[in-house]
Amino acid sequence: MEQLQFSLNATIPIFLVMVTGYLLRRAHVVDEPFIKTLNSFNYKITLPMLLFRDISESDFYSVWDTKYVCFCFGVTLFCITAIWGTAGLIRRGWAGLGEFVQASYRSSAAVLGIAFIQNIYGDSGMAPLMIIGTVPLYNIAAVLVLSFTGPSSQGFSVKILGKSLLDIARNPILLGILLGMLASALPFSFPAVMTKTVSSLSVLATPLALIGLGAGFEGRKALEQLKPTIIATLLKLIVQPALFLPLAIRLGFRGEMLVALLVMLGAPTTVSCYIMAKNMGHPGTLTSSVVVATTFLSSVTLTAFLFVLRVMGYI
Repeated sequence: MEQLQFSLNATIPIFLVMVTGYLLRRAHVVDEPFIKTLNSFNYKITLPMLLFRDISESDFYSVWDTKYVCFCFGVTLFCITAIWGTAGLIRRGWAGLGEFVQASYRSSAAVLGIAFIQNIYGDSGMAPLMIIGTVPLYNIAAVLVLSFTGPSSQGFSVKILGKSLLDIARNPILLGILLGMLASALPFSFPAVMTKTVSSLSVLATPLALIGLGAGFEGRKALEQLKPTIIATLLKLIVQPALFLPLAIRLGFRGEMLVALLVMLGAPTTVSCYIMAKNMGHPGTLTSSVVVATTFLSSVTLTAFLFVLRVMGYI
């Protein structure tokens, strides 16, 4: 019961805050323009500030683990190529292939992932290393997958890939990580006025991000394209964690590292998948359905995986 209580305390409060956001939207306390602005504010300001604070206040060189970053990158690359190759062979010429592939591999690592880890450990833990190993690859792979597939696909576009690489270079979350690494290496501390300001902004990251996710939740869309939605949801929430968490344990990853990997492999599909799919000429219906389904069901699957890892003494 103690292990179950730990698992529930780590996951349920996060989803209750998301439910609060959903109820606020239904009660018309917040509307679509507000949600859009809130998500942009979290993505560009509060989440980078949170990562900057946590990294700058720690000895990042002692935390850096090349093996761990390479593992995150390698597993992500394998999942992308395996899902794309298998689905492409089974459903050759399927217009929804690109959306299916992207929704099946791309986790909400930055938003929900950081909230999840912070709720357990009090800070972002090993999330920055996991983000470094996955987020750039997430974006590049999404451009390639969506460029080569879909009803209006014209194949690979150097222009689109170049824009994606530029967006990665300007990604606020990655910039927050890099600036935090730089600050951690400096031989002096920042003035108290600056650190308190950063801290005041960073504490807003988790609650506002979760409220934004909940407020943007659209349950009816989960009923559309039910069969591919179910398959993508199973791949995202169950199959990938079940395959690669045992390998991570065998390689010696424990504690915060393992929790960050659980987020990478089993967190819900990120809402940005829908935005990218729409911007690249895809309908977006399948993507939105998977986002809704994985967000709703991850409260159960993440709790279950966390409970098993806790009982077995790995976290």
